[in-house]
Amino acid sequence: MNATRTHETEIVVDTDVPLVRIIREFDAPPAKVFRAHTDPDLFVQWNGPRHTEGRIDHYDCRTGGSYRYVHLSAGVEHAFYGCFHEVRPDELIVQTFTYEGMPDGVALERLVFEDLGDGRTRLTATSLVDSFEDRDAFVASGMEVGVREGYERLDDLLAG
Repeated sequence: MNATRTHETEIVVDTDVPLVRIIREFDAPPAKVFRAHTDPDLFVQWNGPRHTEGRIDHYDCRTGGSYRYVHLSAGVEHAFYGCFHEVRPDELIVQTFTYEGMPDGVALERLVFEDLGDGRTRLTATSLVDSFEDRDAFVASGMEVGVREGYERLDDLLAG
């Protein structure tokens, strides 16, 4: 990893509501971390586990926009899609998130980019789903590996 510091990814499963909260710090200012989430050419470079190859079908990251992207692994495609409900540069992204293999499992996600000063950012991503069963399936799907490895890849991209 090229980053000067390694940050842990904290994944919190709420016991009272069916949500997962992911908290991660980056050694880059909010504008740079935000851009890596909104520019499809950058997003495809870091999103997902290391063993996957990404493809963007469309990615219109603006309030009212939508997206669809694919992770390819061992010849198998896993597609994800959703809508951007609110996008505020360098501050906030509110979106839906659906895995095409489970089209009824829609998550509402809120990504907050917090300026920590000294060129550092804390990203807090909250994913709310319909039920505890859906939340547990989301966690059991291997998303933790994809999130951790994706953020490590993002560290490398931001450092480059």
